Amino acid sequence: MKRLTALLAVMLLALFLVPVAMAADVFPSKPVTGLVPMAPGGSSDLMARALEKYWGKYSPQPMVIVNKPGGGGVVGTEQIVRSKPDGYNMYIAYGSGHDIVMPSLQKMPYDPQKDLIAVARVSIHSVVIVTGANSPFNSIKDVIAYSKKEGKPVTTAVSVKAGAVDLALTAFGKAAGVNIVTVPFSGGAEATTALAGGHLMIGGGHPSEVIPHIKAGRFKPLAVVLPQRDPSMPDVPTLKEQGVDVATWGSVKGVAVPAGTPKEVVKYLETTILKICKDPEFLETMKNLNQPVMCQGSEEFTKFIKQATEDYAKLIKELNIKID
Repeated sequence: MKRLTALLAVMLLALFLVPVAMAADVFPSKPVTGLVPMAPGGSSDLMARALEKYWGKYSPQPMVIVNKPGGGGVVGTEQIVRSKPDGYNMYIAYGSGHDIVMPSLQKMPYDPQKDLIAVARVSIHSVVIVTGANSPFNSIKDVIAYSKKEGKPVTTAVSVKAGAVDLALTAFGKAAGVNIVTVPFSGGAEATTALAGGHLMIGGGHPSEVIPHIKAGRFKPLAVVLPQRDPSMPDVPTLKEQGVDVATWGSVKGVAVPAGTPKEVVKYLETTILKICKDPEFLETMKNLNQPVMCQGSEEFTKFIKQATEDYAKLIKELNIKID
């Protein structure tokens, strides 16, 4: 009788614990962290804040944004790569320069493709070349003419070393015969602030970073480094239109998680982000940030990252670009 009672007690306990264990395994059971490896205020941070705002509409747990700048984005991204692959630590801004540009320029402490899983792409930002309102430059041709006449370097503010903006400005210099000296910061916001303060001659940034300065009369736009004009800045000509044969992908902005994250968790995150990308209010928010929503799911985004990395590698090789 005692054995039967003990057996029944064990069975009842098991029946009680199974639902508890199952509930504990449901993802997400706690807030998720969205890590941005750049300083606050830049295009990556602005996009992350927009995702954070609408995340709660499609997930029972909130998203909390954390900024960890440093090393041109490498420090924060490496933290994600080394974190527990459980879906609670997401990397926001996957596809930035240190993911698809930097591997062709210098040794990385991790493999951006093998050590990360692409969850979803959200946006692609063009690179815009700008100058201060009091600058004598009114076009790219003016910059080229100055360089050839004066024989002096043209200093330029860029968001991070070896990133998409840095490469775009360096490629422009190589193709146009201009001695470009890039000065990297810890994010787009700091770079544009330095340019607005008159500390450098030209600069590069994404529309969300430079358009507010243009509207305020602090910047003059000189060119867009895309194959075609940017819809958010239709009056600004491309480099190619001004005789410089350079065009880049700009900066890709997506979400990734550490390799080893369970497939069902990746699928949950992918589905949630794609829902947000279709949300009319999110689309309006992104429009106001001058960031076009160009969503892709995990499989498509994985292929895109591979192709974009190869495209940048080809450009770097063709122009013999080296960044010290």
